[in-house]
Amino acid sequence: MNALALLFGLVFAAMAMALGVAWVMRQSLFNLSAIEVQGDVKHNSPATLRANVAPRIAGNFFTMDLARTRAAFEAVPWVRKAVVQREFPDRLKVTLQEHQPVAFWGPESDARLVNSFGEVFEVNQGDVEAEDLPLLDGPPGQAALVLKGFELLAPMFEPLDAVLERLELTRQGNWRGRLDSGAVIDMGHGSLDELKARTQRFIATLTQVSSRYGRDLESADLRYSNGYAIKLRGVTTNRPGDQEDKKVKR
Repeated sequence: MNALALLFGLVFAAMAMALGVAWVMRQSLFNLSAIEVQGDVKHNSPATLRANVAPRIAGNFFTMDLARTRAAFEAVPWVRKAVVQREFPDRLKVTLQEHQPVAFWGPESDARLVNSFGEVFEVNQGDVEAEDLPLLDGPPGQAALVLKGFELLAPMFEPLDAVLERLELTRQGNWRGRLDSGAVIDMGHGSLDELKARTQRFIATLTQVSSRYGRDLESADLRYSNGYAIKLRGVTTNRPGDQEDKKVKR
């Protein structure tokens, strides 16, 4: 009987303690009074963030859901990651990491961007300030691969005083680039290493070929196993009643 009485006493004490804790947690003392925002706030001011997110935060210091609060901050344009911490007794501390855009993604009129992690994110068209970013495109889920390809290939065109301003991976797996001069380069299928090898071979001899004619490149086809074909602006061959741009094959 003594043991049973002790057990009931412990259960009662535990229930009373739980009710007491629940009562304390509901007190106005623990209602959130401030949200401190720090980190990357280039595109969103702390005041704007608090105004947009505060109405979506439910509960007080103890009862609010940190995961849902973090998701509310990460739903704001330009915010890639948010770390949310409680600060006793009534404050939140939020550290933000913004997307760092390195390229546009998709059609030229689109407002999607690729960040430095190869992730696609969307912003308002008027928020994009860096108009000199390259344009990348490819099938869904392939942004990281296309960005890696661009980072590999773009420096290779610098000796030609050319800028790779667009790189596309088609749904059929074909790579296609466009230079700032407007020249289009079909790079074919294959791994990034294969693309690199074909592009190196092309760049190594292009200057020699184009200088022979004194003309700029209009397009190039690198899909040959042992060479490439190029089309130079203004290089033509006469035919009866017709003119056709001349292709030079290496």
